[in-house]
Amino acid sequence: MTQHKSVIIIGSGSAGISALREVRRETEDFLIVNAGDWGTTCAARGCMPSKAMIEAANAFHRRKDFAEFGISGGEDLRADIPTILARVRALRDGFVKSPREVPQKLGQRAISARAQLLGPNRVQIEGVGEVTADAIILATGSSPILPKPWEKFGNRILTTDTLFELPDLPKRIAVIGMGAIGVELAQAMARLGVEVAGFDALETVAGVSDPDVATALRESISKDLTLYLGAPAEIKDNGTTLTVSGAGGQFEADAVLAAMGRRPNIAGLGLETLGVPLNDRKMPEVNPHTLQIGDLPVFLAGDANGDRALLHEAADEGHIAGRNALAKSAHAYHRRVPLAITFSSPNAARIGKGFKELQGEAILIGAQDFARQSRARMAEKAHGMIRIYAAKESGKLLGAELALPEGEHLAHLLALALHKDMDVHDLLGMPFYHPVFEEGLRSALRQIMQELPQSGESDLADCPACGHEALD
Repeated sequence: MTQHKSVIIIGSGSAGISALREVRRETEDFLIVNAGDWGTTCAARGCMPSKAMIEAANAFHRRKDFAEFGISGGEDLRADIPTILARVRALRDGFVKSPREVPQKLGQRAISARAQLLGPNRVQIEGVGEVTADAIILATGSSPILPKPWEKFGNRILTTDTLFELPDLPKRIAVIGMGAIGVELAQAMARLGVEVAGFDALETVAGVSDPDVATALRESISKDLTLYLGAPAEIKDNGTTLTVSGAGGQFEADAVLAAMGRRPNIAGLGLETLGVPLNDRKMPEVNPHTLQIGDLPVFLAGDANGDRALLHEAADEGHIAGRNALAKSAHAYHRRVPLAITFSSPNAARIGKGFKELQGEAILIGAQDFARQSRARMAEKAHGMIRIYAAKESGKLLGAELALPEGEHLAHLLALALHKDMDVHDLLGMPFYHPVFEEGLRSALRQIMQELPQSGESDLADCPACGHEALD
């Protein structure tokens, strides 16, 4: 006899675990099915171990500023990479402990197996058979993109799935793909003493589209490693080493880190059985506010839908899918302001709409070069650029791109301002302490304010009438 459940969740990553949390608020009549590791991509192989490595690399790199501060002895410091990697794994194991305990905690409601759709309400589970459900949540995550011809190079081709398992780092690494993860790891490894070269078919790094910000970021990254941008990379096997060439240069490497992004894990999932059109990537159309596929009781959340492959977005999408799976009709949720941060040095970020998205619109741009910013100079971090975009007539904030020291904090401040629909005058009216990095933001905002019709207004808000004649 075929089993029936209220909800089946396929996948136990950030989106799947978030969906599970919402489903359990209403019912225990569910199954969560996962093939492979129960740790999330972020915690096990992505944002968390990479940031642990970056912190070590940046701490070691600070020795280069010691002399400027009047501190001697920095040249005698050494990075013990095996110990650093062991710490990364120890921290990683703590981060993944909770999701890996899901099968033990849920018992028979958690199944370690492959699952495939047979239709909008039917799932074939390996070793179990067919199970029907009122709703199905697909949260199967993503996997690193690895060109098939590169498989012949064996374990000399690394991905984020394998890099952090190494007992030590190779002496020379070529990183192919200068998106967020590629930039972060290339710079971190270079700062730990590895000889690194970065390759990308695009001229940009970390997805920065603003030309001024992109230039500032490239200049900073180039201080740590050689960049070959604007042409596809090719790999030649020399027996014991790999020669990577592209953009007029070449690099002899002991290993290559493939960092060309990730692709949704949808192969073999059975999306073709849903009876809805699939695009050229074999993906159905998904409503970003409900996560629903068409009008079916099927929801596609997290990295698996290929939309916003970031942990906080995956968690939000799991939340939405979990709630809608049990709702009488799908509810549309307002999505958060788009926010993407690359934890390079300087931090790169895009908040709201980026420069490329705003092409053709009537906007004003406020910019600040941090080469002369006072707090940045004190910290020996005087580099970077912020560019803020506002509507030309109203001064309403539309977005920003930046490459700044401590930029992650300014990015959050701007995201909060966009969330509150603030304009330039509103944000200038907020407190700015002295001396702080945020004063550079104020300078950029003042540039925009000077071009607005209300340019003569004070940074301070006017006192509203209080209703008492003697005090007004």
